[in-house]
Parts: sequence; C-alpha cells; structure tokens
Amino acid sequence: MSRISVRGFAVASATAVTTVGAVVGVASGSTPAADDNNFEATAADTTLLADIPAGQQAQVQTASLTQQADAQASAADAAAKKSAEETARVQAAKDAKSKKQAAEDKLEREREAKKKEAQERASRSEVRSTSFAVQSSYTVAEVQAMARQIVPADQFQCFSNIVNHESSWNYRASNPGSGAYGLVQALPGSKMASAGADWMTNPATQIKWGLSYMNGRYKSPCGAWSFWQANHWY
Repeated sequence: MSRISVRGFAVASATAVTTVGAVVGVASGSTPAADDNNFEATAADTTLLADIPAGQQAQVQTASLTQQADAQASAADAAAKKSAEETARVQAAKDAKSKKQAAEDKLEREREAKKKEAQERASRSEVRSTSFAVQSSYTVAEVQAMARQIVPADQFQCFSNIVNHESSWNYRASNPGSGAYGLVQALPGSKMASAGADWMTNPATQIKWGLSYMNGRYKSPCGAWSFWQANHWY
C-alpha cells in the first residue's frame, strides 16, 4: 500500500480552492483571504492516511482470520461428522452381518439338536423285530434275554431297574388291590392288549408294551427310571 499524504492532499485542495478564490477575487477586485502560510498551517494539522487505519487494518485482518478460522472449523466439523457417520454406517453393517450369522448359526445348532434328538428318540422307540418261540412258561433268565433283544442296549439297565422294583421279572405278577399286572405292572393290565392279545402269558408282548409306554411318557426307560426314583412309581 502506497503512503498517500493527507497533507499533500490538503495542500493540493487548498491550492485549488485558493486559485479559484484568486480568480474570483481578481474578477471582483477583492484581495484573496488566505496566503501560502495558511495553506501550510492547514496542512500541518493533518496526518498521513497510512497512519490512520492501523487499528482498523488490524481489526479487518483479525476479522478476516476469524472468518477463515470459522470456515475451516466448520469444514473440519462437517468432515468429522461425515467420517463419524460413515464409520457408524460401516459398524452397523458389520453388526447386522454378525447378528445375522449368529442367528443362522443358532438356527443350525437347533436343527442339529432336534435332528439328533429325533434320531435318539427313534432309536429308543424302536422295537426290534424279534420272534420268540411260544412257551408255556419262562424263566427269569429267559425273560431278561428277551428284554436285551428288544430294549436298546443303552436303555436296558434303566428298564431292568424298573422291572426289578415292579415285578422282580415275574411276567405273571399281579396286584389284586390295584389290578396292575405283568413285568412292568401295567394298570390295568389289559392296557397291554395294544401290543398283543397274548399279553397275559407272553413276556415279549409285555416288554414291547412297557418300552413303548416309557418312551411315550418319559421319552426313554432312563427318563422313566429317573421319575420312579423320585416318586416310587411311574
């Protein structure tokens, strides 16, 4: 910025005014009211233009810097907000994917568990295709041998525990008071007719009915044995 003298401006202005006044004075015959000394005095009272706006310049510069800083801060805030939103969006997408995967994994585990349970239940419920020669009577050993062929191996001990307590492996055991009958003390005994008409004399028929009953009500002979231990009946 060039330094323009107010004093010079004042002198030039005064000169111009005086010149005009002189012309007017000559024309009217009057004497000019001011001389060169007055011009210098007037000019001496002035200050340089460059000296005046120092504070104002600082204010303008400060305002400009403040505006720039505000603009930069605003831009930075906007960028930070956009970045945060993008980060949140990405994280939300990851969370949603993780939740979906977790749900699918859980569903698959539940399917596998149900499938396994169904297989185990089918295995427990399976009545082996066996045939036994009809006899007029059977020993305890023969009845137990039948049971081992009919009842799944992993359930035999539980089945045996119940039969031991209910009838001591006597397929003709009868309870006159309640009407319970047979190896598993079906109540009434006639229920076992669903497994065969020879339910009164055939241990195999009684074993098949007893296995079906335990599976149906307690899911397995071991389930029935657990209930029996807690209640002394099943």
